[in-house]
Amino acid sequence: MNVPLQRVSLASMVIVMLTQVLLVQFTEIASPADNYTVCQGDNATLSCFIDENVTRVAWLNRSNILYTGKDKWSIDRRVQLVTNTKTEFSIVITKVDMADEGLYTCSYQTQDRPHTSQVYLIVQVPAQIVNISSNITVNEGSNVNLMCLAVGKPEPTVTWRQLKEGFSSEGELLEITEINRQQAGDYECITSNGVSAPDSKKVKITVNYPPSITDVKNAQSPVGKSAVLRCEAMAVPPAEFEWFKDDKRLYTSMEGIKIQNERTWSVLLFSNVTSRHYGNYTCLASNKLGSFNTSLRLLKPGVPLNRGVTYTISPLLLGLFSSVFILLLRTI
Repeated sequence: MNVPLQRVSLASMVIVMLTQVLLVQFTEIASPADNYTVCQGDNATLSCFIDENVTRVAWLNRSNILYTGKDKWSIDRRVQLVTNTKTEFSIVITKVDMADEGLYTCSYQTQDRPHTSQVYLIVQVPAQIVNISSNITVNEGSNVNLMCLAVGKPEPTVTWRQLKEGFSSEGELLEITEINRQQAGDYECITSNGVSAPDSKKVKITVNYPPSITDVKNAQSPVGKSAVLRCEAMAVPPAEFEWFKDDKRLYTSMEGIKIQNERTWSVLLFSNVTSRHYGNYTCLASNKLGSFNTSLRLLKPGVPLNRGVTYTISPLLLGLFSSVFILLLRTI
């Protein structure tokens, strides 16, 4: 029976102290509250420095009583009394969260009048990316928008950076107009507000484009020897290769011919060259966006791979040129 009565008595005491404090604050200029900054998740120790003349002391958060002397009024397990001496009255709040931010008041009574000491707890929140665009695949020439949303306190900055080229752009939204194949790759969103290490996440942009043959290799080989024709093409998605000779498609199953395809190149292998193998070949690279072809040659040794063009003039045309030339000489 004594415990409830004691708490009621303490409550009455605190209410009287607060009433007296409010009356004093109306007649005196209160000193501004000190700011106390702490990172979300850390511990915050609130200290009130007193002297031996203090008879009663309490910590309050807004209108909520946290501690009066050794008695705990707060139901929050994170709030604990750490120092209760003649010179200091301190409490600690463990694992501080945003809801803990606000004004805290140490109210204490001396023999002559009540006093207050105030501190404003500021809770900072590390920058964190909460939503970001997914990896995306587009066709070359399309417009691309990437979004990166971040939260934190203070308000975080957001920067987009292309890892391949080192390009950077400030802001949550990254707009790319008519994207080209050189702009494909990983884009990193970085957010920071100086509270802790920056947070970052990546988005991959894949740019589809039609094939373009970038390199070819002709061949010269005598009969009975091996030979290789090579065709290289860049494309996304990777190109599919086909080989033709005189408009006839070639297959690995054909006698003396083998086709080997990799991601960016294809080779036509001749294990035993015969006379019928000599001639012009076509390499065709294609994907869903288009195709590209080029000609290659397998020739006998000694035949120039790039033959010069020979022009011939008919006797009639030669006679006409001669007559015109003679008339020009007579007029001189």
